[in-house]
Amino acid sequence: MRAVMIGGGVAGAACAIALTRIGAEVTVYEAHDDPAGPVGSFLSLSVNGLRSLDALGCLPAVQRAGFAVERQRMWSGRGKLLGDVPRGRRPGDSLHSVTLMRADLVGTLREEAVRSGARLLTDRRLTGPRDPAVTGADLVVGADGIWSATRRALDPELPDPVYAGLYSVSGTSTGPGDRTPGFTMTYGRRGTFIHLPAPDGTVWWSAQVVSAEPPADPAAIGVDELAALFHTEPTALALLRAGASVHAGTLLHVLAPARRRHDGRTVLVGDAAHPVGSGQGASMAIEDAVALARALATTGEVPAALAAFDRVRHDRTGKLAKTAAANRDAKTAGPLATRLRDTFMPFFMGRFYDRATGWLFDHDPGQLPAPRAEDSRAAARPAPARVQERR
Repeated sequence: MRAVMIGGGVAGAACAIALTRIGAEVTVYEAHDDPAGPVGSFLSLSVNGLRSLDALGCLPAVQRAGFAVERQRMWSGRGKLLGDVPRGRRPGDSLHSVTLMRADLVGTLREEAVRSGARLLTDRRLTGPRDPAVTGADLVVGADGIWSATRRALDPELPDPVYAGLYSVSGTSTGPGDRTPGFTMTYGRRGTFIHLPAPDGTVWWSAQVVSAEPPADPAAIGVDELAALFHTEPTALALLRAGASVHAGTLLHVLAPARRRHDGRTVLVGDAAHPVGSGQGASMAIEDAVALARALATTGEVPAALAAFDRVRHDRTGKLAKTAAANRDAKTAGPLATRLRDTFMPFFMGRFYDRATGWLFDHDPGQLPAPRAEDSRAAARPAPARVQERR
């Protein structure tokens, strides 16, 4: 089977690994040579994403590229503890969430994809499933993100992404400040401030700012402006004034899930299919990769496999999209909603969090089946080395 990935970010690189594992001949087209692309911040992988990486055979490499985070704490802007829970896992799970720079995750996955036999072409932006580069492919995987050209080709009437009323600015701090182990979220008056200490002694932070109108360039917003926005939150203010530097800025968007996610030959994965948010974008994309490869390996025919894949993923990603919407509402809450959140969130987090998130963290992606006999014989034949290429 000849497969083409449109996009070589988390979703595209993970799918390339998964499909080479089942014997497919894979080519990945990626617009950016830099693994960070236009998004240079950090992300976290919860245990459902980590188990999917384990199914792909690259969990240890990703763990080495990042660091484990055991706990997550949530505070109100007034200093009230709203919750202290395991980060991205059940309380008894020995597998801990991993936080790493997006570029390091993408770079690790791309290296594994090439090592597995995929051909990676960077600096190549395809126009969608009708691009001449995909002529002759048995399968086209649209992994081209929230602004997906592949999705527009499959579902032309779907509205474009809409600004969510939030923008994000991320960076690091090197001076004195809070270095409490774990992932800390502070719900401030003007937005949510996230920070966590890294093993190198720095503190990674991200400010998600509530703004009715999007700034012209979030990356141009400096530390002084952020400090003014978070001046009523002492922890955030201290970190922003402690040798802080800005690394990345981006607008946050919302998008209804695609109504048509495959056409029998082309399929959407990752943010192109379901921009779920809630810190689960990367984990869901990696889950997609395993589920797609399993469907193709067990079903045989591409159209039937894509239909099976869509059935498997539809309810899970839809449920998570609703959770993400609730989380987004909590970050953009007005004064009354903020008071209600600060009152009831400690009660919910202490009594119902584990039960409410179990369906997400308990996900078992299964294992990838071995290639069929004819694929194994083909893979055993000598072949030219496949390396990353630039066009």
